[in-house]
Amino acid sequence: MLDILQQQYDWIKSARENLFSFLEEIPSDVLHQIVPAFGHGTILRTHFHVADSYRFWLGSFAFKKISEHRETTVHEIEHADVKDVRDRFKEVDEIVERFLKAYYDRCFEPIEQGDEWQGYPRRPTPLLLLTHAVTHEFHHKGQIVSMAKHLGYPPPADDRLGGLFV
Repeated sequence: MLDILQQQYDWIKSARENLFSFLEEIPSDVLHQIVPAFGHGTILRTHFHVADSYRFWLGSFAFKKISEHRETTVHEIEHADVKDVRDRFKEVDEIVERFLKAYYDRCFEPIEQGDEWQGYPRRPTPLLLLTHAVTHEFHHKGQIVSMAKHLGYPPPADDRLGGLFV
């Protein structure tokens, strides 16, 4: 099971790399420009939110270290560029690697939490947490690409941002 999950995550990183390359073509001030009713307001804020979600669910929640979780601050985001988001996702990659190694043979074994957290299940499985983090990333990826288009930076016409078929 570990090999399958690792291969899938490698494809996710490939798609993410293509998004990074696209975002590097956009001026920094545009990446910080607010687009009302999309994602978390700006392209970079939305992308940091995705990284923070991986960090929370697969790092803090899965390893029962919720109290140690730290969201990216507004100050950090306001002074960030694509390189900073890349760096945060390097941390995410390390967390995912640790998560996969810790839970590869326990994908369906519930992770017990003391209290229900904001309406989420008290006993999610590792596979559910990984699936949630990945689908959450691609949901926000769509918002990021839409924000870029609204700001005058349309994505490539091919499937380059999908990351798998080029």
